[in-house]
Amino acid sequence: MLTANPFNAQENSNSSEDQVVENIDSAVSEEIIEDTNEVESNSSDEAIELTDKSELVNDMIEESSDDGASVSQQLKLKFIEGGPLFMSFVIIALILGLALSIERIIYLNLATTNTKKLLDEIESALSSGGVDAAKEVCRNTRGPVASIFYQGLDRSSEGVEMVEKSVIAYGGVQMGLLERGLSWIGLFIALAPMLGFMGTVIGMIQAFDIIELKGEAKPDELAGGIKVALITTVSGLIVAIILQVFYNYIVSKIDSLVNQMEDASISLIDVLVKHKLSSK
Repeated sequence: MLTANPFNAQENSNSSEDQVVENIDSAVSEEIIEDTNEVESNSSDEAIELTDKSELVNDMIEESSDDGASVSQQLKLKFIEGGPLFMSFVIIALILGLALSIERIIYLNLATTNTKKLLDEIESALSSGGVDAAKEVCRNTRGPVASIFYQGLDRSSEGVEMVEKSVIAYGGVQMGLLERGLSWIGLFIALAPMLGFMGTVIGMIQAFDIIELKGEAKPDELAGGIKVALITTVSGLIVAIILQVFYNYIVSKIDSLVNQMEDASISLIDVLVKHKLSSK
């Protein structure tokens, strides 16, 4: 009869426990390895994505610089194709028209005056120091409104009717100063497309001269000549459109200043009448 050995049972139980521990350790190590691999793959994907984005940004910068360079090159090419003679006249019209327009815009912006503030200062000066103090305020203020006020105050001793006539007369003088150079801008607006069209007509005449000399011309030769001839017309129209925008802005600015001068003149007469009534 066999008897169970307690030592063998204990050894079997210990070995089974060791096996379980080893299985747990291997499972944990496998999970750690998988997590590490996943992190590494994610980091590599992010690095690749960042690299792609940087390359895309660099490509966009290069394309924009190439576009800017290509635009300038295209403009130079079109200028040469259109013929230096008539294209030079069109460019000169653009430069002179823009110079006059910018000068007028600066002048009109400097001529703008805060009329309400000026009237308040004149009214307080009349109350405290009389007409001479009010004239000094106008002398120290820039703009056509202050100049009109000065002329009106200078004739205030001759009566309100004389002040009104003086204001109206000097308002016409200031309006002429505001409109100075405007006719030249209009001239360049009309001249630019005419110069361009003249270049086109001469180019067409040259194209027909080729037909007359050769007796028969290829369509591509005629198409090239006609395209070159039309470039001057397009350039002239572009110049006229640009200058027309500036012209309309300047005219609207002048109208605004003229309305401001008229309203201010009426307000000045009211202030003078009020001052004379209060001084009696």
